[in-house]
Amino acid sequence: MYVAVKGGEKAIHNSVQLLNAQRRGSLATPELEVEQIGQQLRLAVAKVMNEGALYDPELSALAIKQAAGDLLEACFLVRAYRSTLPRLGYTVPIDTNSMKIQRRISATFKDLPGGQLLGATYDYTQRLLDFSLLDQHDPQSLELGSHTDEKVESVVDIFNKENLLEADVPLPGDPDPIDITREPLHFPADRPTRLQNLVRSDEGFLLGIAYSTQRGYGHTHPFAAEIRFGFVSVLINPEELDFCIDIGDIEVTECQMVNQFAGSKDLPPQFTRGYGLVFGHQERKAMAMSLVDRSLRAKELGEPIESPAQMEEFVLSHSDSLESSGFVQHLKLPHYVDFQSELELVRRLRKSAVEKTHG
Repeated sequence: MYVAVKGGEKAIHNSVQLLNAQRRGSLATPELEVEQIGQQLRLAVAKVMNEGALYDPELSALAIKQAAGDLLEACFLVRAYRSTLPRLGYTVPIDTNSMKIQRRISATFKDLPGGQLLGATYDYTQRLLDFSLLDQHDPQSLELGSHTDEKVESVVDIFNKENLLEADVPLPGDPDPIDITREPLHFPADRPTRLQNLVRSDEGFLLGIAYSTQRGYGHTHPFAAEIRFGFVSVLINPEELDFCIDIGDIEVTECQMVNQFAGSKDLPPQFTRGYGLVFGHQERKAMAMSLVDRSLRAKELGEPIESPAQMEEFVLSHSDSLESSGFVQHLKLPHYVDFQSELELVRRLRKSAVEKTHG
């Protein structure tokens, strides 16, 4: 047994060494730098920050490099590192109405207050391979983009002026939200807990669930009222001070989705909302999050729960990329004893079936 363990250790060590060599690739090619990943693969960095549950572009870029581009593995590395960090305090809720906007669009109003700002997006590209990117020469210097510091009215405020949108009120008693990084998920879950879970959800799973709500399984007709991307200030309010301190800016994407609601015995016909807020520039994730958020509100809005997207236990229990990956990948671990028992059972069943056939 001791020899087997020692042999296993050596094999694992060699596997790790081989992994590092394959990650590095040919020594004739310059090594990819973390700063390059952060600057040029910013959308991948944003994904890792969200599913890794830690806003740190540099560490997320490092994780992508270490994982050789496997974004799920990078999320795992970031989440594991995050678990070692002390909790120093809590920030004040960010104010997205004061966002330094880099991109802002609405699918509900063409002429909205403050105007639409297209910004940098793949939405208007032709999705054709750009073979000029194979050229190693740097392009001419370009402006990295502009933003507006002007505070612009939210599209939601337009609905509110006519009382066409449900009121966004705190929960009874306005309790502090549960921190799902420190407390296990319990059902039924309130909306703040669900939103926390959805931020960390695997984008592909969330996109699939959101897609299902648009194909007849969600009973909603969504409109993207407003999508914003830009910088927001992060504030803390130390106990010993009577004022807030601005500790820096972070990039976020916010999506306000509105859906027609025919009304109930308690609520008049109006628009209801779904909400998404994520780190970095992740419009697809924010939109999917807002669609699923709205579907998971079916019970509180008195709607029949008939589809997977409306079932919070199904959605929240299977959306975490690390948990789902771990449960699938654990099948690579030795299951020799379990398999031998099932193999023996199948052999007995086959023998019994043959005896009945020829008996």
